[in-house]
Amino acid sequence: QIELRESGGGLVQPGGSLTLSCTGSAHAFGRYAVGWFRQAPGKGRELIAAMNWSGADKFLADYVKGRFIMSRDNAKNTAWLQMNDLRPEDTAVYYCAGRTGGAFYFTPGTYDSWGLGTQVTVAS
Repeated sequence: QIELRESGGGLVQPGGSLTLSCTGSAHAFGRYAVGWFRQAPGKGRELIAAMNWSGADKFLADYVKGRFIMSRDNAKNTAWLQMNDLRPEDTAVYYCAGRTGGAFYFTPGTYDSWGLGTQVTVAS
């Protein structure tokens, strides 16, 4: 397993931006697909973005397309989720998850490693 840690959450006003980072502790980071999940108060955990080991194969949920951008730099053992035009409904705990094998999937159970989450709050 690989240890993943998220950072970059916080309080932001509607329309603002935040960039989350996900850093892996192992040299094998580049062999993992990365998924971004979020869980809002009273709701289940949902996949919002994912990419394969190289970042060439990506998925974005419809409600974040045009606003969120994924990237990764395997030499730095880091992936990022740039979030623009944030809305109150984006308020949630955001999780970075890794999946061995390199390809991404859509369900939480397919991911092997999880960060502890970082809180994003969008409010005036």
